[in-house]
Amino acid sequence: QAQVVESGGGLVQPGGSLRLACAVSGFNLRSDTITWFRQAPGKEREGVVCVRTFDSPNYVQSVKGRFTVSKDNPKNIVYLQMSDLKPEDTAVYYCAARPGRLVLSACTSPQYYSVWGQGTQVTVSS
Repeated sequence: QAQVVESGGGLVQPGGSLRLACAVSGFNLRSDTITWFRQAPGKEREGVVCVRTFDSPNYVQSVKGRFTVSKDNPKNIVYLQMSDLKPEDTAVYYCAARPGRLVLSACTSPQYYSVWGQGTQVTVSS
């Protein structure tokens, strides 16, 4: 059964760091598309970073230089290392997956993903 499960959220002070993990089953990290999204209260779900094989990760502008995505292919886990966190990063972070490789223009659009995790809360506050 295809599924993704997020973990690693929590409360952190501004400037702090967190690492999120997305455990993936039923997908192949070498060929399928995995994307981290986030949704803050009262806002639309936003694509944070799209991970596609043979392409560099595609980060949303607001996290460039602060967030780094990586994959552990044997363990089928995608990590999101978040540094220099800001209050505006507060959101529920979701991992989503779909078969195959999405084109760049589509890979951070929620409508193209069929499998979602339950989300993990990240709160940045002093």
